[in-house]
Amino acid sequence: MKRMVKIGLSALLSAALLTGCTEAEIAAYADYAMRIAEAAAPAVAAGVSPADGAEASDAAADKEAADRVAALIDAIYVQERTEETDALCEEAKNAWDALSDEQKELVEGEEADPDYFGRDTGDASKDDPLNNDDIGENELLVVSFGTSFNDSRAEDIGGIESALKAAYPDWGVRRAFTAQIIINHVQARDGEKIDNMDQALERAVNNGVKRLVVQPTHLMHGAEYDELNETLDSYRDKFESVTVAEPLLGEVGSDETVVNPDKERVAVAVIQDAFTDAGFKDAAEAEENGTALVLMGHGTSHTAKVTYSQMQTQTDKLGYKNVFVGTVEGEPEETECSVVIGKVKDAGYKNVILRPFMVVAGDHTNNDMAGDDEDSWKSLFTASGAFDNIDCQIEGLGRLPEVQEIYVEHTKEALGEEGPSGKAAVTLTDGSLPDGSYSVKFDTDSSMFHVNEAMEGRGVLTVDNGKMTVHILLPSKNIVNLFPGKASEAEEEGAELIEPAEEEVEYADGTKEEVYGFDVPVPALDTAFDLAIIGTKGKWYDHSVTISEPVKE
Repeated sequence: MKRMVKIGLSALLSAALLTGCTEAEIAAYADYAMRIAEAAAPAVAAGVSPADGAEASDAAADKEAADRVAALIDAIYVQERTEETDALCEEAKNAWDALSDEQKELVEGEEADPDYFGRDTGDASKDDPLNNDDIGENELLVVSFGTSFNDSRAEDIGGIESALKAAYPDWGVRRAFTAQIIINHVQARDGEKIDNMDQALERAVNNGVKRLVVQPTHLMHGAEYDELNETLDSYRDKFESVTVAEPLLGEVGSDETVVNPDKERVAVAVIQDAFTDAGFKDAAEAEENGTALVLMGHGTSHTAKVTYSQMQTQTDKLGYKNVFVGTVEGEPEETECSVVIGKVKDAGYKNVILRPFMVVAGDHTNNDMAGDDEDSWKSLFTASGAFDNIDCQIEGLGRLPEVQEIYVEHTKEALGEEGPSGKAAVTLTDGSLPDGSYSVKFDTDSSMFHVNEAMEGRGVLTVDNGKMTVHILLPSKNIVNLFPGKASEAEEEGAELIEPAEEEVEYADGTKEEVYGFDVPVPALDTAFDLAIIGTKGKWYDHSVTISEPVKE
């Protein structure tokens, strides 16, 4: 029996080689062929009758056809684009279309299932991938994680893009997604090709773009925002200027108490829209009705996860007693689903509205929040037995006009114009800045070394005859000296240490505190440099810092 399986597999691989298949396609074929052979082996070994054999043969053929599709889906369910990607996407769709309805139900793989091609997520033709050429010298590149849900892509991401096109008609607005898995899904299922970051940037270079502004649709300064900047670093020298605008919620801040006007505006917009959609005049009327709103975010292990705690702080400060913030990933811990259920239950609310706190109402919204599986939030809230009614709203933040306007304003600041915050980002050309003062982002390699929370992660950069110095205020007087270099160099005799100056900061609650401030020489922007610190215990520690995002004071 084993010999028959091996002969069949060998014949299939030989045929694949003779027909000029790629290595990736051959690997995919080999995978499903082995699964077919293993599935058929028991029936063959049992010595079935001719009629039973024909039936078993039909079942094996159905399984083989379904497994071929599953293997091809798994082959394109990857985060890296290769030379084979386009061909595999096309082949996967053709193979799916050739299946009968019964065969489609058999599709099952590591990532594959019938919903990959079979789920109706709306009309893809309503979406514009914004990947045409003839961009012009000024490009506004709108970068999103992406979604394979067609209606949400058109309304949430497309809504933001359309608002930016209307606000800046003299700029070529283009799109990029950072999730290749999603790009492949949309391409295979709907034939719509969306640029990834490298493709979009290469398109810009080939079209002669000189001034590039990147507007992320990301919620916060999280892992995706960091990865975007890393990709962009290898292209900066190909343009005369590159500027990255703020994500939706602006600066993160050091702890859960830090809020800002962006967070406030987003909170007010989504909360009012949610209660209006539910038939209430406002949050107060919903509270009288015993109805709570639960906003489900994604969650992250990145240090930016404090943003979700800050949004809960923001809703509390605005007086919304019946609004709760949770996350799919359960990070921060107080945003985990069971914890949120407990909070809503303890507060005495009997009716619950579930709504995504995400820019796009995609897979997490439709499955993790509103899906029918037992681990979805809808199912978990229902299973708790604590609530009379659970309603789900499938709407991303991106379709809200107030949210779209925030992105428009962030782009305005990135263009060097003064936005509502009173700030205007500076466009870098050769990496230098004109003389003057700038608010800058101050990043370090450790959460133990950061600027005072009252400064929201920023310092003041002074440029004088090309020489740059950043003034930072630290959380206390525990760090007594800094040194521009390694700790070992700071310990050498004659090392010139940076001395502190005693200054006062005022926190959001009005309290004041004496802290240390330092003037640190900055060799370059957007490039990490060594900065050693010594505390009251007399031990030097190595750290690296990065100064970025200059905003003209």
